[in-house]
This record gives sequence, structure tokens and C-alpha cells, in this order.
Amino acid sequence: MFAKGATGDHVYTFCYAAESEDFGAEDAAKLDMWVFDHVKSFFKSSRSNQTLFSALNEEKVVLFLHLLGIDTNGHAHRPNSREYQENIKQVDEGVKEIASLIDNFYGNDGKTAFILTSDHGMTDWGSHGAGHPSETLTPLIVWGAGVNYPQKVTTQFFEDNFLEEWKLENLKRLDVNQADIAPLMASLIGVPFPLNSVHIFWNVSSGDSAQGIVPLSCSHCWLCEESCPTQGGMGAAPFPTPSTGLSQAQGTLPLEYLNTSALFKTESMFTNAVQILEQFKVKMSQKKETTLSILFTPFKPLSASEQINYLKKIRLYIEQQKYDEAISLCKTLINLALEGLSYYHTYDRLFLGLSIAVSFVGWTTYVILVIIKAHTNLTKTVPANKKKSTVLFYGFASAGMIITFFLLIQTCPWTYYIYCLLPVPVWYAVVKEIPVIQDLATNVLSLHLGQSAGFLLVCILGIEILVFSFFYRSALTVGLLVFAGWPVITQLWIQAKTKALIWTLLCVLLAIFPLMPVVGREPNIPLVTAAGLLTILISLFLLTSLCKSENKYRDNEDLKVYFYQMFSVALSTYVVGSTHNSLKIKQGLPVMNQIISWMTLVFSPVLLLLSPTFLFERLFSILLSLMSTYLLLSTGYEALFPLALFGLMFVWINMEQEALQHYGLSLKPKLAVFNFTCTMDITQFRQLHLDDVRRSFFFVFFIVTAFFGTGNIASINSFDPASVYCFLTVFSPFMMGGLLLLKVAIPFVLVSCAFEAVQVTTQLSSKSLFLIVLVISDIMALHFFFLVKDYGSWLDIGTSISHYVLVMSLTIFMMVMNGLAQLLTTRRLELPRRNKHHSM
Repeated sequence: MFAKGATGDHVYTFCYAAESEDFGAEDAAKLDMWVFDHVKSFFKSSRSNQTLFSALNEEKVVLFLHLLGIDTNGHAHRPNSREYQENIKQVDEGVKEIASLIDNFYGNDGKTAFILTSDHGMTDWGSHGAGHPSETLTPLIVWGAGVNYPQKVTTQFFEDNFLEEWKLENLKRLDVNQADIAPLMASLIGVPFPLNSVHIFWNVSSGDSAQGIVPLSCSHCWLCEESCPTQGGMGAAPFPTPSTGLSQAQGTLPLEYLNTSALFKTESMFTNAVQILEQFKVKMSQKKETTLSILFTPFKPLSASEQINYLKKIRLYIEQQKYDEAISLCKTLINLALEGLSYYHTYDRLFLGLSIAVSFVGWTTYVILVIIKAHTNLTKTVPANKKKSTVLFYGFASAGMIITFFLLIQTCPWTYYIYCLLPVPVWYAVVKEIPVIQDLATNVLSLHLGQSAGFLLVCILGIEILVFSFFYRSALTVGLLVFAGWPVITQLWIQAKTKALIWTLLCVLLAIFPLMPVVGREPNIPLVTAAGLLTILISLFLLTSLCKSENKYRDNEDLKVYFYQMFSVALSTYVVGSTHNSLKIKQGLPVMNQIISWMTLVFSPVLLLLSPTFLFERLFSILLSLMSTYLLLSTGYEALFPLALFGLMFVWINMEQEALQHYGLSLKPKLAVFNFTCTMDITQFRQLHLDDVRRSFFFVFFIVTAFFGTGNIASINSFDPASVYCFLTVFSPFMMGGLLLLKVAIPFVLVSCAFEAVQVTTQLSSKSLFLIVLVISDIMALHFFFLVKDYGSWLDIGTSISHYVLVMSLTIFMMVMNGLAQLLTTRRLELPRRNKHHSM
């Protein structure tokens, strides 16, 4: 990390192999012991190596020790485990020994500063990546050269109880941003602050100047419990360090913690202010160069004259030794510079935002017009007026040329051309369809106003529930409970009471999952075992029904495929329990279990493609195939999710047949003998009906339920490394990430295969339904576009962006899933079979 990109020959690294980070190891604390042992050996060898000895005695030497074992134990065994607590004690003792070793090596010359910190915290269930304080509060303990003692106080108030837990109420606490560690290190070793580090020094009254330990922050600091380096006359105070994400946010680096003079602190503050002011000036000049002078509006509070006045006044105060006034003025200048940076950073936001919003609205309008024109009977075919079309073309072409010229003379970035020019062809395509719009308006006005308003209100409410579900998973529960009443609202229950009752019960059952905690918090292997056994029981019941049913097209030899798949599910159930028991008693991942897991992953799709392509039988085979893999990737209640989802999907297919018959759109086909491989004639595809909007919305809703039913795909906090322990325990980010993505994708495949069945059995082309899905996802994307943030914590920023990207890619993703669903439902591998010979 530090050697990459470094210039010159001054960065040296030495580390253990990546394979050593094994979540299934007997004790990951050995990784930390490896670091401590090699540091001791390193300093010992320098006694007999003059070159190394000389290098270590130069100025501004930085030693970085990465203690990964404690992180690995936290993920593998949870922070409250015995393994984690023991690892803390070992690290505590190791830090004490290394600090003593370094001090002795340099003859206790008092020129060494020590910093102990962490890049993230951890939840009680061993994860990080969300916004819980246990994840964002990290320890920062600093002691040694250039550092003061903590200040004693009588009272202080904080909402958390860290000070009481550590019995440090009498030591002053000051929270700092994690990013402030970089300038802190720079000031301690005497080098300039990092170029892009925007921080603020806050002036406080100076305490006694004494060299010792200064903990700037500490959240999960267990060093205070045992043999912390602060023992023996030195104090430690916990100060949490939130990892916020504003690149230009106000950090807090208290100057009283530095063992320096008031002049040095003031000069440091002044240097920091000048640094931020220079960034402001660079940003202003960049924006000025790409904006016409008549359109450029400068940030008035920091005009050129104001900048000079601030700098002169600060320098004058320093010369007059009015340090408090100088620091106060520096603070004002920094605040203004940060405001100015934000001003120029968002200078074109409104303009670009409107351009993108106009493109979204135009594109959505165009797709709606395509749906109405090509897939409904709402409009008449109107012959094109060539003269008007020519005028429109040249009009929009002229508008595009004017926009291009305007951007060109301002030397705008190439991305601006995309944002600003995209609305031109989109709205040209919309305006070309004016006759269709007029015809549609006439038809809409002829409808009952109450019905039209009600339909529009229901559509808006449905999309809002989808948007809310990205932030609150419980919104999915509300939606599923509304779905449960669908047969009653539409009177479908009258003609299909049993199916309607099963639909309602399964909707209520599935509605429970979004109310559960995200997966991985509390591993529950017995629930995974129960899910496997339940799958086998359901399979036996369905197989019995298959055997009893009379289908002249079925070959009884095909039933063997289902028995193989059931055996695979049983084997997966055993492997999950066996693997986690083995890891629990510190025997690692059994090789045989690992082989079975990988073979199941590879051969499950093969078994699926060997099954018959009749609707019910192929969907049943898809469930068994996916469940055998999903069980291996499960650690708790989520193992039951595909079962509940598949049950609802199968009933959905049957309910759509009832709905089709209810509206008189088609005769009710026999699903029992329906074959996916029977290609439907394109002339048999019917036109879209209003109920098809509801059908497409159901599909999008079920896809979102697959996203957030058992976790939050927008946050890595929802995923537990324990999910992949049946396949590997050695840390491999790409392999583990791939397996976790596979786990996420399995519910999507179930929904996509069900939707494929709905499409073909309701005589609809995939194109028409996907155009409706595209409209829904575009409306959602416009929502999330206005919710994208570039301020707040990295979690807030990242989540808002990931939500937008997820929705933007939703249509493409569903098209990929649709292609995969067609492959899984229509393709069949034919194995050579032995011919029976009869002797005469």
C-alpha cells in the first residue's frame, strides 16, 4: 500500500503471504505475533548491519506495523468472543514490548512518537461498512515526542458512556475526524501537510508543556484494561474518531495536544489556512476558465481584496504576538475558504441537474409513447407529415448546434456535452409523436375521471413504496401485505378461492423476512439444516404428486434427475452443519466438505438442464438446483427465503392465469402440460392490457424484494464472511465477493424464471413487458438522482450513489436475468441412453 506509487528508494515492505489470513484458522492472533517477532528480529539484525543501522538512525523514519490478526478474529469469531479478547491481550503486550524495544534502540532520546489507530470499528456480529457508531468510531492513541499530557477536567458531557466504561471521566475528551491523523503525523515528523488534506486547527488554551502520551481518540481501546503503555504515570482518554467522508469537511486537530509554543501553533494554523485558501483559489480559477466572463459569478465573501486583507491582518497579529486573535481570524478565513470551495464545486449543479432531469422525463415519455403506439390499441396510425418532420428536424438540430457552440467557447469538459445534448434527440423523438399524444389525450379525457385519477394515484404510491424500500426494508412488508389483498380487491378469490388463500398466506409469510435483521448478525446453523430438511420434504410431496399425475409426455426416467437433486440438497445440508462444527472446534475447513461444495456449485446447473422442460417440472428442478448451492452459502434464517419466494412465485403464475381469464383476455391454458420449449408464434402475442402494468410492477417489486428481503445489497455490512466458509476460509476478496454475489443472484433467478413463465403463459412478448419495467425503473432512477449526496459520511455518499446506480442498471440487469431465465427454462441436455435389447 505504501510502496505502490512511491518515488525513490526509501519505502521497504515485508509481509506474510495472503494465504495466512485464514478465517478458519485455529488462532489468527499468530498474524500479529508474526509482526511483533519480525520487528524484534529486524532491530536485532540492525546491530550487525551497518547500512540498516545508519538508515534507522536518520531523521523522519516512519515504521508502519499492520496488525491484521485481531481484525480476522473479530470477523471470524465476533468481538465478544474469547478468541478476540485473548488476541487483544496479546496485542496489548506486544505494543508494550515494541514501544520499549524502540525506545531502548534509540537510547531513550525522547525523539520518537507513537500512534496506535484502526481503519474501522466492528459490530457485535463482526462486520463493518454501515453507519453504526461501533463501525465508525475508531481508536487513536498517540504518545511520545512532541505530545502533551491529557488535560484533567471536572465535568464533561457526551451521549455515549465510553468515559464511564473506561473510568476516564476526569480526562478531557475531544472527538476528531479520522482524516486528521495524516496532518497529525505530518506535524509530529516535521513534514508539510498532505496536499489534499483539508483540516482545521482549533485554538484552545495551552496546558502545561510536558512530553508524554496524548490519546486524541479511542473508541474500542482495550489497551487501557491491561498493560497499556499509558500505565506508570501516564493517562489515556478515549476520544472517538468518526470516519466522515467530506473531502472538505472541518476536521478538529486540537493544538493543545502538541508540545509546542504558542507561536508555532499560530503559524501552523496560518499555514493550514493558507493551504485551504490556495485550494479555493485553484478551484475558482478553474471555474473561471470554463465560464463566460459575463456569466461568471464569483464568491463575494472571498474576493481578491478580501483575501489580501485577511492575510495581512493575520500576519500583523502574529507580529504583535496577538496569537488568540490571529487564530480566530485564521478560523474565519478557513470557514470562508471551505464555503467557497463548496460554492465552486457545485457551481454548475443546478444547470446540469436540470439537463439530466429533462433527459429523464423525455426518455420516459418516449418509452411510454412507444408502448402505447406499438403494443396497445389506444391510438390510430397517423400518416407522417414530411414537411412538419423536416421543420422539426432542423429546429432541434439548430438547438443542438447552439448548445455545442455555447459549451465549446467555455471549454467545458466532454461530460457536459453528453448531459446537455442528450435532451435534444430525446425530445425530438417525443415531439415527432405529437399526433399520438393528441390521440392519447382524447382517449384519456373520455375515460371516467375518478378511475383515471385512482389508477395514477396507485401507480405513484406503488413506485414510492419501491423507493422507500431502498431505505426502509419494512416498506417491502407493507407492499407484500397489500399484495395479499389483491385477490379480494379484484374479486379473483371468487373464482379461485384455494389459490387466493395460498397467495395471501405466502405473501404474509414473505412479508416477515424484511422485518428480520440483516443476515449474518446471529449465525443459526440449525435453521439452515431445517431449511434443507424442509426442502427435501416438499420435494418428496411434489414428486409423489408427479408420479400420481398422468402425463403421456413424461418419461419416468426423468424422475431420477429429481432424486439426484434431492440427494444434492441433503448433502449440502450435511456439509453446512459439518463445516461449521469443524470450524467451531478449531479443526479448520474439512477438505472433503470443500470438494463437495465446489462440485455442487459446478454440477447443480448441469442436473437442472437434464430435467424435463414442462413448466412445473422445470421450475421444481430450478428450485432444487439453486437451493443446494444457496444452503452452502447460508448461515441463518435466509436459507428459508428462497423457499418462501419460490412458493409465492409458483402461485403467482397460477394467479395470473386466473386474472387473464377474469378479464376475458385469453382461455385458461393447462399449466400441467405446458412446455417451455414450445416456441409461441409471434402472431399469437396479444396487445397490452391495463392489468399488464400491474403485472410488470409485481415483477419489479419481487426483484426489489429479492434485493432487500434478507439484507441490504447497497451495504457490505449485510454480508458475512461466514457465508462462504463451506467453499474457502482463506481471505480472498474476489473469490469471496463472487460467491456472495452468487448468493445475492439466486433469488433473482427464481423471480426471473417465474416471470418468464408468466410472460409465455399470458401470451405477452418480453419486449412489451420490459418496456413497462423500463418506465418504472426510470421513474425510480429520477427519484434517486435527486437523492444523490456529495456531503455527509462516506456511508451516506456511497449509499446514495449505489442506490442510483442500482436503479439505473436495473433494466439491464433484468434483461440479463431474463436471458438466463430463458436458458434455464428452455434448454435441455440430452444424454445418450442405453437401448434395451430383447432376446428371442
